[in-house]
Amino acid sequence: MGDVAVGARSGHEGPEEQPGHSAGPAPAPAGDGMSTGPDTAAPGPAAPGATGAPGPEGTEPPQPAKGKKPKSFWKELPLLIGIALVLALIIKTFLVQAFSIPSDSMQNTLQQGDRVLVDKLTPWFGSEPERGEVVVFKDPGHWLDGEPTPEPNAVQRVLGWIGLMPSADEKDLIKRVIAVGGDTVECKGTGPLKVNGKALNEKNYVFEGNTPCTVDDQGGQFKVKVPKGKIWVMGDHRQNSLDSRYHQNQPGGGAVPVDNVVGRAFVIAWPPTRWATLPVPDTFDQPGISQAMGAAPAALGLAGAVPIVLWRRRRAAARPDSGRGSRVSGGRTAG
Repeated sequence: MGDVAVGARSGHEGPEEQPGHSAGPAPAPAGDGMSTGPDTAAPGPAAPGATGAPGPEGTEPPQPAKGKKPKSFWKELPLLIGIALVLALIIKTFLVQAFSIPSDSMQNTLQQGDRVLVDKLTPWFGSEPERGEVVVFKDPGHWLDGEPTPEPNAVQRVLGWIGLMPSADEKDLIKRVIAVGGDTVECKGTGPLKVNGKALNEKNYVFEGNTPCTVDDQGGQFKVKVPKGKIWVMGDHRQNSLDSRYHQNQPGGGAVPVDNVVGRAFVIAWPPTRWATLPVPDTFDQPGISQAMGAAPAALGLAGAVPIVLWRRRRAAARPDSGRGSRVSGGRTAG
């Protein structure tokens, strides 16, 4: 007991601590709102984000963040549908559109009921149809006269308009490009079909059992030079296709204006068992088909270059300080 100090005070008036009792916690300053009596636990550190946790002096305690209630799926569904429809319309107008095959004129490449996807983007950049491509084009005039037009219901019209399904009432056709502007295309007897004098090997795509050319007096025998800005088209089912051959008596002579082309069919998308791409057959890559078109510009370029070269040589020869090469050129010109 003699080791406990009990007499030291510093001007604080209060009850003197009794010997034999341990000292309790010092009383907190008045006015802090916290009790420090023996029956009350001293506050510990507050958990982060806890309600009422003390903040810095003079600030309010932080309040718990209230979570934002997510929107109901059914409230967001109309917005999602609207966005999907706008995107589908943009894709149909500028990028890709689906078309349904209504006839057998492109067998066996395409079967009736196939759905093909047509590239509509590249024509926006000035790309024109090339030989061998399968293209969709708008009726150039009276090609579809007498053909039955299906009557779609309201839902089919809306889906066709935005491009989610093929449009049933559009006057479009699908054929293969055989020749382009400036080409000469001809059929004699049963074939072969010739472009610029080159015979085409069409076994890979002409319907089995068909001949490349049709022997008849309605247009199956012909020799035509395709006007500039137009294309000559034929179906792969040669004996069951009313194509360019059979519209020669109409304006345009059976050739289709390039401006009527909607785009190139590049893939069979439906049904899944028929999925396939639609590449250009190798026969259209053989040398000589484009020679008739390519020789003329080359010859014109050469003819235009010769006078320019001669003129430059004369100028070089006329210079008094021309070098050795110029003198030789001048001598040859004079001679």
